[in-house]
Amino acid sequence: MNDSQQAQVLGEGVHLTLVELCRAVRVPEHELRAWIVEGVVEPMGDAPHEWRFAGASLRRARIAVTLTRELDVNAPGVALALDLMDEIEALKASLRRG
Repeated sequence: MNDSQQAQVLGEGVHLTLVELCRAVRVPEHELRAWIVEGVVEPMGDAPHEWRFAGASLRRARIAVTLTRELDVNAPGVALALDLMDEIEALKASLRRG
């Protein structure tokens, strides 16, 4: 099963804790926290022990891992790349509707 299929299986109704998301994408907590600061993934909840991450966060975190490990992109660069990818997807969707 590939990453997008796993994210689809998780769905938006399932929420991962900080520890579960770290394990799922195999990154240390400090790296995931850096991504949170940069807006790569957005937790629900007020404090780290309350944070929950939706299925979309798993998908974004997996892309962040690829960008970080294979292309040596830092956390701000990962955030920028993901924002641009989101924008491209929104434009494609708009063209399909248009």
